[in-house]
Amino acid sequence: MSKKKETAEPQGELLLRTIPMPTDTSFNGDVFGGWIMSQMDLAGSILAKQTARTRTTTVAVEGMHFIRPVRVGDVVSCYGRVSRIGTTSLTIVVEVWMLPVLPDRDMAFQAAKVTEAAITYVSLGENGKKQAISVKADDKNIADAVHKNVRNDKI
Repeated sequence: MSKKKETAEPQGELLLRTIPMPTDTSFNGDVFGGWIMSQMDLAGSILAKQTARTRTTTVAVEGMHFIRPVRVGDVVSCYGRVSRIGTTSLTIVVEVWMLPVLPDRDMAFQAAKVTEAAITYVSLGENGKKQAISVKADDKNIADAVHKNVRNDKI
């Protein structure tokens, strides 16, 4: 993904919210990038499953870079939106935002974007092989199709 101008607010729906613990950090006290990537994959898989209405698995993650560090105690939120629905796969753009809650940080109590990535999931049948996704939409109608077919479901 190319570098984009940062948005002032998260794009997409809130999919996951958590707080990193000391075991999730390096010796410097910053949260491991792999931990953040794991949270992104969990969050994206929620929306992928809701959209495809099938079992899904991760097949690709497009480039990501970290904008700022996350520390223990920061509230980490993952937001996602469907960006593409193909025949057997779909792509979810996941943004990670953090809210520092410790007063010693320069940006205390102000949410900030940490990273984003486009994650592609493939729809799987009960036999574990890829299968067609029944929701069809072109790029202009993805949001409407997802809203109509998924958002009305209760989790």
